[in-house]
Amino acid sequence: MNYQDPSFDVVPAPDPKKRLELYVFVSPLCEKSWKLQSVIRKLQIEYGTYFTVRTVLATKLTALNTVGFEKTEQKNSSTHPVLASVAIKAAELQGRRAGSRFFHSLQEHLFLKTKDVASYSILLDIAEEATLDLDEFQQDFHSAQAAKAFQCDMQITREMEVDVVPSIVFFNENIEDEGVKVAGLYTYDIYEAVLKEMLGKVEPKRQDPPPMDELFKKYQTLATREIASIYNIPEQLAERELKKHLLQQKLTCIDHPEGTLWKVK
Repeated sequence: MNYQDPSFDVVPAPDPKKRLELYVFVSPLCEKSWKLQSVIRKLQIEYGTYFTVRTVLATKLTALNTVGFEKTEQKNSSTHPVLASVAIKAAELQGRRAGSRFFHSLQEHLFLKTKDVASYSILLDIAEEATLDLDEFQQDFHSAQAAKAFQCDMQITREMEVDVVPSIVFFNENIEDEGVKVAGLYTYDIYEAVLKEMLGKVEPKRQDPPPMDELFKKYQTLATREIASIYNIPEQLAERELKKHLLQQKLTCIDHPEGTLWKVK
């Protein structure tokens, strides 16, 4: 597949599990990675039956030996940029959903509450908020398993030659075909077009979004413009519907420089 934009490249293909497999390369400290969430969510809502997602942490560090992971009081009060990534891998050891809850909560603490998510003590608070087993989380955080999982992500990032965060690499079910790498953050229609092109002769059927109550059960924090995009309605109408849920005490709202965010109460 050829694109005029030089950020679209081809890379070797892995063994896919579905018609399409999306490798999503993000960094927990990157605001564009946070914004990419809305794109992934809408893709999953509309075309989730056609692809799976694998999230890969593309933190730009070449080694873990700059940080010690021994469980001591001194280390428990440490701060280092790599800690957030290792914490995400530790959370994932409690299951994919637990890892996802932790990741989203971490980004909210960073971008909404301006907390220092490079701090181990803050990461413990986030783990508690994400309803993780804290004893297990602390044990996994200091384990070789979490460090190796993070190193594996870095290896995948190098092998697929991903040097821009965020990036998405699309693979189809034919392992002999090359994947398509979309480097950077784009509008939803770009990713939708790549997905449809990668499906080839399969004409994807767009799924309708679930009721708003169901949507917030799956994604606990959503922006007004994100709701408008998901339901294909004007932002004013989306805000009106969200305020109804606010009056029903189902949601709380959070003011943000880029627009209002709505969170399950």
